[in-house]
Amino acid sequence: MAKVYQSACPLNCWDSCGFHVTIEENKVIKVDGDPSHPITKGKICGRGRMLEARTNSPQRLLNPLKKVNGEFQQISWEQALDEISEKLKDIKETYGSSAVFHSHDYANNGILKNLDQRFFNCYGGVTEIVGSLCWGAGIEAQGWDFGEAWSHEPNDVLNSKNIIIWGRNVTRTNMHFYEKLLEAKKRGATVFVIDPIFNATAKMADEYISIKPGMDGLLAAGIMKEMLRLEFEDREFIETFTHGFQDLLVLLESITIEKLSEMTEVPIEVMTRLAAVFANKPTAVFMGLGMQRYENGGNTIRLIDALVAISGNIGIPGGGANYANRQVGQSFAFDELTLPYRKQQHRQFPIMKQAEEILTAKDPAVQMIIVTCGNPLTQVPDSQKVAKAFASVPSLVVIEQFMTDTAKLADYVLPTTTVFEEEDFYYSSMYHHYVNYGPKLVEAPGEAKPDLWIWTQLAERLGFGEEFAFTRDQFFAMALKPLEGNGITIEKLKEQYTLELPVTMVPWHDRKFKTPSGKFEFTSNLDRLSDEEGLLKLSVPIESKWNNPDLANQYPYHLLTIHPLRSNHSQNYQLWKQAPKVKVEVAQNIAEQLKLMEGDFVRVWNDRGEVKGYVTILQNSHVNLINIDEGIWKEFGGSVNNLTSSRPSDNRLGSTLYDCLVNIEKINELP
Repeated sequence: MAKVYQSACPLNCWDSCGFHVTIEENKVIKVDGDPSHPITKGKICGRGRMLEARTNSPQRLLNPLKKVNGEFQQISWEQALDEISEKLKDIKETYGSSAVFHSHDYANNGILKNLDQRFFNCYGGVTEIVGSLCWGAGIEAQGWDFGEAWSHEPNDVLNSKNIIIWGRNVTRTNMHFYEKLLEAKKRGATVFVIDPIFNATAKMADEYISIKPGMDGLLAAGIMKEMLRLEFEDREFIETFTHGFQDLLVLLESITIEKLSEMTEVPIEVMTRLAAVFANKPTAVFMGLGMQRYENGGNTIRLIDALVAISGNIGIPGGGANYANRQVGQSFAFDELTLPYRKQQHRQFPIMKQAEEILTAKDPAVQMIIVTCGNPLTQVPDSQKVAKAFASVPSLVVIEQFMTDTAKLADYVLPTTTVFEEEDFYYSSMYHHYVNYGPKLVEAPGEAKPDLWIWTQLAERLGFGEEFAFTRDQFFAMALKPLEGNGITIEKLKEQYTLELPVTMVPWHDRKFKTPSGKFEFTSNLDRLSDEEGLLKLSVPIESKWNNPDLANQYPYHLLTIHPLRSNHSQNYQLWKQAPKVKVEVAQNIAEQLKLMEGDFVRVWNDRGEVKGYVTILQNSHVNLINIDEGIWKEFGGSVNNLTSSRPSDNRLGSTLYDCLVNIEKINELP
């Protein structure tokens, strides 16, 4: 007989939904939303529903695999773990523990997913990834400005007079915030969308502003110039609670409003109108994660932060420069889980440059890569170089549920469980402040094992098994230790399934910032930065006519690689009922110039590589723009990261995935 259980979504997206999961005879039958969840209220996206197909898929990896003479052979867990642990012992003794590279990403959440770090720290410390393909440049930027990247709680948007959705399509990535926007509009708020693409969020807005990709920071500078000209700035906030305003004035005086309009391709009158909008407080800004995926990405976020600051929309209900909400994750005791003090060696590779670093690493060279929670051969920029780097290492171990592009290259593939086959709890690092409990609901198929079981087995073989001799409940209690005073325990979470975390609902309401000066910093005072580095800059993308006119002549079109609608990054393409095809979305002016029609087969290329796919014409987007959704596998025509650059952002902690010029042509060849 079928029974419905409460559970939670593991996907690390904005919404972190509550689930109702129907189980019958040890099988997931259906995944629905949990109506009792205080934020998601019973509505979930297609990616969440597809976790049923992911769990039940006949393509699941069911047994440990070892590559022998280029072919995978099924082996026992004992053999796999014995051989991997012996290699780890030999590497540590011969080269040192940092000869192991841990490749980890964050598309899946779960507090116990962090126990991979506990394993590697107890092993002695390894080479780790630093930065983020997704949000790294923006997190770093807000750290310079505010001291942290904190956002207002979801219901606070109902206090806003004006709402600016800047580079963020919430209908695709944050559906419950979209519902909040509709509610705010009914209450009288005015909604603006700034984006190169007229997306579904723009359709519900009161005004849509089209902008040239990568020029968002310059638009913020133009709006600030108009605010100052019209004396709309909040002088009291600036003079009492900020540092470096004179440096900002010098920067803004270095460029004319006409030049900013030319570069952003936004009319001056739009900048003037937006200056009045920001002055009509409270005005809230909600930034997406794409604007900072350029070489100038850190400065882009900082200039938007500066705009919110000079308008006095910091620390007030209905305001805010809302980018991420790191205070949610900061509720938990990660050091208790990960034991960073156990490291004896430590080395970091930037996530964007990991391929180059692997290929050139010395003292020690990389001897083994272990991949968890990621598919770097599809997701990391400059895919061909990534494949070369990962293939160059003597041993590649991948912990996975499916035979991804990365798993296909591996020497060992270890099958792991899905969300409904293990117990964990989950939270949103970007939007709401509730933690959700997910129980184990079904047994895993074949020999698939939880990550924690794999780490425990390897730890026992390597001599530090006592650090994993804890139950899941004991690990949960470690993570929740700082919250005991708030009455948040694992027992209570299991009883109620969703608990509210103690966060600041309106960040910076006390005007106490976590910067060196204790103020909002237009010029950052961080010790690790030089005087020049701390200054705001009017920088533009590296791959643009303003920085590289010759490159722009050769590759005249700007490529975006936005989040797919029906897949969490690269996770779901293999589950689609019809095999996916690469969809090449082109601006109408490109279609007209090159006489492209819907469905035409085209090649998109630059100096890094090429991708082939089928044309869809964007009816309303900025000119000279092409989009190819990220995440599609090689077998389906990807990866689009054959085209993207591995350069880091200006503050070195983000990617430049969107800082990408390409050319396009129709071809008669069919796949």
